[in-house]
Amino acid sequence: MGFSFWLARLRSCSNKSAFSNAFRDSFYHYKSQLNTCQKNLPSTIAEKTNSHAFSWSSCLLPLAFAVSAGSLTFQSHNNHPSLCEPSNLDSRKVTIGGKASTEFVVKGTHKEVPQELIDELKAICQDNMTLDYDERFYHGKPQNSFHKAVNIPDVVVFPRSQEEVSQIVKSCNKHKVPIVPYGGATSIEGHTLSPNGGVCIDMTLMKRVKALHIRDMDVVVEPGIGWMELNEYLEPYGLFFPLDPGPGATIGGMCATRCSGSLAVRYGTMRDNVISLKVVLANGDIVKTASRARKSAAGYDLTRLMIGSEGTLGVVTEVTLRLQKIPEHSVVAMCNFPTIKDAADVAIDTMMSGIQVSRVELLDEVQVRAINIANGKNLPEVPTLMFEFIGTEAYSHEQTQIVQRIVSEHNGSDFVFAEDPEAKKELWKIRKEALWACFAMEPNFEAMISDVCVPLSNLAELISRSKQELDASSLVCTVIAHAGDGNFHTVILFDPNEEEHRREAERLNQFMVYTALSMEGTCTGEHGVGTGKMKYLEKELGIEALQMMKQIKTALDPNNIMNPGKLIPPHVCF
Repeated sequence: MGFSFWLARLRSCSNKSAFSNAFRDSFYHYKSQLNTCQKNLPSTIAEKTNSHAFSWSSCLLPLAFAVSAGSLTFQSHNNHPSLCEPSNLDSRKVTIGGKASTEFVVKGTHKEVPQELIDELKAICQDNMTLDYDERFYHGKPQNSFHKAVNIPDVVVFPRSQEEVSQIVKSCNKHKVPIVPYGGATSIEGHTLSPNGGVCIDMTLMKRVKALHIRDMDVVVEPGIGWMELNEYLEPYGLFFPLDPGPGATIGGMCATRCSGSLAVRYGTMRDNVISLKVVLANGDIVKTASRARKSAAGYDLTRLMIGSEGTLGVVTEVTLRLQKIPEHSVVAMCNFPTIKDAADVAIDTMMSGIQVSRVELLDEVQVRAINIANGKNLPEVPTLMFEFIGTEAYSHEQTQIVQRIVSEHNGSDFVFAEDPEAKKELWKIRKEALWACFAMEPNFEAMISDVCVPLSNLAELISRSKQELDASSLVCTVIAHAGDGNFHTVILFDPNEEEHRREAERLNQFMVYTALSMEGTCTGEHGVGTGKMKYLEKELGIEALQMMKQIKTALDPNNIMNPGKLIPPHVCF
């Protein structure tokens, strides 16, 4: 059987399975022929030179043709682009997030938005859309992130209902135009960049509380409501939503990034506090991921699949949240240490003691200095721990005494605590405004914020090793940690116009990530992947896990319109 026979058989295949079988048969046919040629190979150089009977080409060329023909036939047979190659929305030039990438300006391929889509969006949103350049530029540059993209959104829409979101997504999918969901714009890893242009879906008009079930201690909200607004609404009922990321974060964005905050050590992260979601998929379908029951074993856990998907699988349009009772009493404590390791060790020992502490926050001496500069305070510029204890008044005092004893065993000093509501509020304000305080030291710089997490027992070593590297750097770097759950942040201030600054900031960030990964940790504890952390995912999870993610993404979003270029590294294929 000659080459033409096998080529004809390959081209006649009606499906992928038949093609695979034919290609396998042709490959092994020519492999067998090659083995026969090798057996007849002349044994001496003279024989090789004088032999006209032996021809490498007669053995190897058919095999090469079979392989190349199979490849070409498969490409022509398959109506879809190769899953190992980027589509028109993911250009080959997109290197951000790839292996060893140090770029932070995200490249993309811009496709002109058709006028037909503009007209459809206008019919759906009426006046709640804009083509204004300044508005589009604002939505294309994250407010708290150094990340940038070569393009900005072509259109910004402001839906008012789940039905409008569904219609918007359906139209974008029909025209194969990318969409980027947008909430409070507090994410810091480039989640809301629009490297391919397209449509930005600003969810901030969808901020209603749809239902409050006091006896069930849950609430149903739209994604545009902020966690701070929600807690103001809940306070008269004696309830609160316990997650507290940066001010301005919205519930939808918190779901997308699987965020947490300082209270996660007590109440868990977003995945632990979301009961159910409604999500608009890439084809416009609206999916409910679960019932309102507190526990369920009914099918795949679609709620957790969507939480942390960063808008790459769907747009969240409704969230059912688990609530907590406002604590009866709380005490806030603060203490100082000679070294950062002493402070980290106290955090670990406190958790090991069994105390149900609600917050354990660590600030290094550089961060305290920033707070003094920004707020005109006179705090001791040494590593500092902040605690919050909750429960009954007696239990809160008991916890305070136990921790004070642990602190004294680790060279701690200046242990103070506050119970007055205003005093407690003032202390936590210091922590909540830590990022903004950093800019008081370098007002014209930008911040690269690292976010790694390790098993709690490794936290002290991680912080100590990172601190040595940070202190030796020419850049100003501060350390902030959710020390109770092993989550460690560094704010690295750098001049984005200085290439040496940017490379040094990237080096420090990478050092901390690789150190965390070597300790069985993660490249991001709560900030998410976006574009900034994609390059570390293969080292952390392995290529097989990323291929599985890509398969899920492709199944739910075959046209790759849902926040393309985020979360999954561009080199991943299956």
